[in-house]
Amino acid sequence: MTHTRYAFIKAQWHADIVDRALDGFQELIPADQIDVFDVPGAFEMPLLAQELAKTGQYAAVACAAFVVDGGIYRHDFVAQAVVDGLMRAGLDTGVPVLSVSLTPHQYQETDHHNAIYRAHFVDKGREAANAALMIGQTRAKLSNAA
Repeated sequence: MTHTRYAFIKAQWHADIVDRALDGFQELIPADQIDVFDVPGAFEMPLLAQELAKTGQYAAVACAAFVVDGGIYRHDFVAQAVVDGLMRAGLDTGVPVLSVSLTPHQYQETDHHNAIYRAHFVDKGREAANAALMIGQTRAKLSNAA
């Protein structure tokens, strides 16, 4: 069965930046084919991604987050746990779970940096949509060949 719906999960930390990924995703996939889910932060994405994938309703689940060093915890460990969890959700369910999770090495909360990352998230959202579409096309070819 070919699905034409997509789930898009976005973390609310730095939502003004992260939300731009959805803008890029919608450049290639119509908004009426996307169900959008907000979560508090990146760490909450893998479980919801897995639950959504298990429903069988989605061709792919895209997840967007911006994990930065807040000076309190090791953001690189959080980012690695999130990406590992998203990969596991995809492998366990057989539904592509795509990451638009960025962890800049150096981030400063300035207008200049925020503008750079907003634009970058649009690009990354577009890339995730392209990946979702390409995986769907490849799977359709495999089904037709079988």
